[in-house]
Amino acid sequence: MSKENKFSRYQILVILILALTQFTVVLDFMVMSPLGDLLIKSININPKQFGVIVSSYAISAGVSGFLTASFADKFDRKKLLLFFYGGFIIGTLLCGLSKSYEFLVFSRIMTGIFGGVMSSISLAIVADIYEFNQRGRVMGFIQMGFGISQILGIPISLYLANHWNWQAPFYFIVGLAILIFVAAFVILKPVKEHLKLQRNNPIKHMWSTISNRHYRIGFIATAFMSLGGYLMMPWGSVFAINNVGITKEDLPLMFMIVGIITFAVMPVIGILSDKFNKFYTFTFASILMVLSVFFYVRLQQSTFLMLIIVNGIMMVGIMARMVPSQALTASLPKMEDRGAFMSINASLQQLAGGAAAMIGGLIVTQNSVESPLEQFDQLGNLVTVIILINILLTFRVYKYIRERDRI
Repeated sequence: MSKENKFSRYQILVILILALTQFTVVLDFMVMSPLGDLLIKSININPKQFGVIVSSYAISAGVSGFLTASFADKFDRKKLLLFFYGGFIIGTLLCGLSKSYEFLVFSRIMTGIFGGVMSSISLAIVADIYEFNQRGRVMGFIQMGFGISQILGIPISLYLANHWNWQAPFYFIVGLAILIFVAAFVILKPVKEHLKLQRNNPIKHMWSTISNRHYRIGFIATAFMSLGGYLMMPWGSVFAINNVGITKEDLPLMFMIVGIITFAVMPVIGILSDKFNKFYTFTFASILMVLSVFFYVRLQQSTFLMLIIVNGIMMVGIMARMVPSQALTASLPKMEDRGAFMSINASLQQLAGGAAAMIGGLIVTQNSVESPLEQFDQLGNLVTVIILINILLTFRVYKYIRERDRI
């Protein structure tokens, strides 16, 4: 690695802080899926209502992203990060205090308003601080927070939920997030070089970002990326317990093993994304995901080992798509547009995810809280179509960047 491609000590600390914030935000959202079966049985709700709980976070995050887009590039990105992360902590605390379906939906809305913007702020910081040929590795390390959430976060959360109640994981996240908030406040430097480039007022700036036809390609590609993930993700634990036949005590180990696999491959994916063509890396991962989804949704009563193998391959495909896709998307906007672009992009991602969770809740059915999920294979077929469309959309993003920058 050449000297100019090496990270400085401060850049390494920034990666660590962003990865840790990503860990807590991702864990807060991802824990809903493994808690799904326990939550459905604890407060006696159906798949449609569970879909509403999941989508309430995503939709509120999407709305928040649009509102944030109008002023995201008008402030120091560090201040934005701390403000929204603080709100996320409060929202997560409310989730832990929830005792009913209605209050939980309200709490997820509050958490989504703040947590849903965190990814866009982090991506804008990455695009400001790191060079294009570094961003794949940075994205890879930041997305390791996803793997860590499965290796440690979700197993610990499920252990707490199994031994206390389903609210316990949210208290765990709050305690950890407070420590990370303090570290970010102390260590991060202001990120405000983009302020020198501002010319338009916030509303005009947001509209000019939305109306840019090249940016719209990235927005649509990201929305389809989100659709493919949210359709199946909320039903993971319900499917594993009621269809495949594993016990709730097996869930922590399953998520830990799959998380270890994801954690191990993420740095490799980041390096490959920088070393090789990002679009080709994305396409290969997409094909891998299509194949794994085909087998996953058709699993019936099976062994724990088979579930691990299929789940592990599918998660590798998901993350191997995400890293090069985000690296390409983050390279679309100009510096003065990055905050607005990332906020709009994240909001569309969340809105698409919220719609997908609701659609999933309408497609899958369950006769009782102990019955297998039905129509789950139909979700897999829909995901496959969405992934294939996403490949075409991502190619258009890659083609524009290649022609613009001659990379």
